[in-house]
Amino acid sequence: MTILVINNKGQYNHRIQRSLQYLKIPSKLVSNDLSVEEIEAENPIGLILGGGPSLEGAGNSEEFIKHFDIPILGICLGHQLIAKAYGGEVKTSDTESYAQVKININNDENLFEGLAPEMDVWSSHKDEVTKIPQDFEILASSNLCDVESFKHKDRDIYGIQFHPEVHHTPKGSTIFENFYKICQKQV
Repeated sequence: MTILVINNKGQYNHRIQRSLQYLKIPSKLVSNDLSVEEIEAENPIGLILGGGPSLEGAGNSEEFIKHFDIPILGICLGHQLIAKAYGGEVKTSDTESYAQVKININNDENLFEGLAPEMDVWSSHKDEVTKIPQDFEILASSNLCDVESFKHKDRDIYGIQFHPEVHHTPKGSTIFENFYKICQKQV
């Protein structure tokens, strides 16, 4: 009944796992260099792909995205890796900043349940998803980024450009609680 947090070497990966602990959500932080078989041995109910400095430092994260049929939440770099794995496009942002922004929530089912129509978030915009993959829909956008969040139309695969694990995202814990509910439905 554990969610694995895939450490993509970003500054907030440990905070993701700590946030889950505070919420009493069973979780474990693991290296992105583990093999698919090592991840399978953990028998996770979901994966959270953390942020990181670059697509090149993401270890086996793309393999995990393609292999596992369990709920997946990508945060920042994890969001971009999901887009890339499914044929979307990621480019350097025109704004290139870390900032608190207000996102507009287009779909408040599942991941954003109880949060619409707007939410203050801490967002990273060095790189961003500029074109979503074919089988995805946009869940949230902002004046800085057209794709603050997306979801696969048929599977529980979500991406968010922002960081729910920091205090600059006041309702970020609700994102983790909602994702945990999504994972529990799959068990």
